[in-house]
Amino acid sequence: QVQLVESGGGLVQPGGSLRLSCAASGFTFSSYAMSWVRQAPGKGLEWVSFISSGGVMTTYADSVKGRFTISRDNAKNTLYLQMNSLKPEDTAVYYCVRGPRVSSNKYEYRGQGTQVTVSS
Repeated sequence: QVQLVESGGGLVQPGGSLRLSCAASGFTFSSYAMSWVRQAPGKGLEWVSFISSGGVMTTYADSVKGRFTISRDNAKNTLYLQMNSLKPEDTAVYYCVRGPRVSSNKYEYRGQGTQVTVSS
């Protein structure tokens, strides 16, 4: 079955960096676009970034543009999110999801998430 397992979260000071990973299995990873979404405490799910199946096309939420970089390694079935210049408002649980952004915020396949806390 489809499995998405995120890792790489943690506690970081403002201005710091983290690299999230998402290991995918149970489907042909290279055939699917992927996205990162996040959920801050007390808030709904927020789309963060998208990457096409081949990795050529990427898009970002305005709130992270210029600071985050999404990438993928189809040979390793792994999705990444490099997060730089982190801000306290980036604190959230980050999830990788299969597919592009959807307006309903309901994703068929989502990992268990990894906590990112930005605090001094």
